[in-house]
Amino acid sequence: MDETLIITGTPQIFNRTTTARMIWTVCVWLAPAALWGVYLYGMGALKILLVSILTSIGIEGGIGLLRKESTLQDGSACLTGLLIGMLLPPTVPLFIPILAVVFALLVVKWSFGGLGKNWMNPALGGWAFVWLSFPDQVHTWLFPAMVRGVDAITSSTPLILLKNKLFLEGVKGSSPMEILASAGFPRSLMDGSWTDWLNGKILEPLGILLPPGYIDLFFGFTPGAIGETSAFLLLIGTIALIGKGILPWEVPLSVFTVFGTLVFLFGGFPYGLGWGTGDVLFQFFTGGFLLGAFYMATDLVTSPLTRWGGIVYGAGIGGITFLIRMFGGAGEGIGFAILFMNIFVPILNRFLTPKPRVKDKRV
Repeated sequence: MDETLIITGTPQIFNRTTTARMIWTVCVWLAPAALWGVYLYGMGALKILLVSILTSIGIEGGIGLLRKESTLQDGSACLTGLLIGMLLPPTVPLFIPILAVVFALLVVKWSFGGLGKNWMNPALGGWAFVWLSFPDQVHTWLFPAMVRGVDAITSSTPLILLKNKLFLEGVKGSSPMEILASAGFPRSLMDGSWTDWLNGKILEPLGILLPPGYIDLFFGFTPGAIGETSAFLLLIGTIALIGKGILPWEVPLSVFTVFGTLVFLFGGFPYGLGWGTGDVLFQFFTGGFLLGAFYMATDLVTSPLTRWGGIVYGAGIGGITFLIRMFGGAGEGIGFAILFMNIFVPILNRFLTPKPRVKDKRV
C-alpha cells in the first residue's frame, strides 16, 4: 500500500467543498457591499473596484503563464482585488489600487510560493503598503451624495473627526455621537425619520432611546472606504457564509467579545467619561471593523488551524484594535491588528494543537 502523505498549503478542506468554491462564494456575498459603495460614491468607486480586480486577475494570469500552471480558477486573485478596492476611499487616483495589488500579489503572496504559503493577508498587506506610502491620497474621503440631498463633498470619517476633536481640540465630556452632532456632521433624512419611528414605536416604551446618527452608520451613509461602510450588507453576507460553513465563527466571536468588552468598560475614558460608558455600537459600525473582523481576520490561510488558536488569535485582534483606536494615531486600527496577529499564527498552530480524545493503547 502506498503510504505517501501529501501535505498541501492551507486552506485544507476535508469535505466536498473545494477551495475555489469557497473563495468564489465569498466574492459573491461581498459584491452587494461593494456595489452599494458604487451607489453611494459614484462612478469613481466603480473605476477603483474594476481597476483593482482586473489588475489582480492580470498579474495572476501572467504569473500562471510563467509557471505554466493557471491559478485563476481558484478565485483568490479576484477576491484580493475586490477586497483591496473595497478598502480604499473613492477618491484615490487609479495608480493606488494598481500598486496595492502589485504589492499584495508579488510581495505578499507569490514571493512565498502562492496561495496557502503566505503568512500575511495579501489584501491587507497591499492596503497597508499604500496607506503608509501615500497618506495624502488615501486619507481623503467623500460624503455620499444623497446625504441631505447635496452633491458629494470631501470630509473626514467619523473616527478621524473624533480623533481630531479629542486630541487636537481637547473636546471632552461627550459621547462620540454627541461630538459628531456638535461638529455639524451631516446626517441623511432617512436617519432622522427612521430614528424617530424606532424610538416612538418600539424603543421608547421599553425605556430606550436611539440617538440620531446610528441609522446612517448602519446603512453606510457616511464617509469611508468603498466597501466598508454598510454594516447591513456586510452582516447579511456574514450570516450566509457562516451558515454555509465557509467562515469560521470562533475568530469573529472572539474579536467582538474582547473588543466590545474593552470598549464598554474603558472606551469612555478618552472622552472624559467614566467606567462602563463606552459606545460599543458606534465602534462596531465604524472604521471597517465588520469588514475586517468577518472577511479578513477569518482568512483560512493566515488564521490559526485550531478552534482555540482562533479564539486566542481573535482576542489579540480585538485587544490591539481597542488600543489603536483609543490611544493610537490611526483612525480604524483593525487592519493593522490583523496583520500584527498574522505574525503569531505559526506559534498558535504549534502550541494550540488539537488533543486526541482517546489514547492509543496499542503496544
